[in-house]
Amino acid sequence: MPQQIILINLEKPREKILEEDIRWFCNSFGLSSGRDTENLATQIVHDLLQQLAENQNRISSDIIAKSIEVNQSRVNHHIRNLINSGLIYREKRGLYLRGGSLKAAVQEMRKDSERIFQELEEIAEEIDEQMGLKNR
Repeated sequence: MPQQIILINLEKPREKILEEDIRWFCNSFGLSSGRDTENLATQIVHDLLQQLAENQNRISSDIIAKSIEVNQSRVNHHIRNLINSGLIYREKRGLYLRGGSLKAAVQEMRKDSERIFQELEEIAEEIDEQMGLKNR
């Protein structure tokens, strides 16, 4: 499955407020789009983290949908984005936070991006050689 990691450099919230920190986190990874006027991605991530902490690190999208009182298809849309980013993964009907914590998930995503950049750099070097371009 292709992985898409989006990074947006945003100023961190000035005050330490959990909901604002989660919103900043989601926005920084491009998980909240301009069309997400209800901040549904933020609500889902907040509920996901809360549910995972309380339920032995496994949760389902229908539990999240019931908890935040939103149609399950809307929740599943955001869950797919979270999976595609590499933040969470699905095993059977369960959703799991990669690495077991938010910090570990971000660290794993960093490793993914480093592997991607390494591959890009290698191919770029081959292209440069074939095109006769030299590094200054």
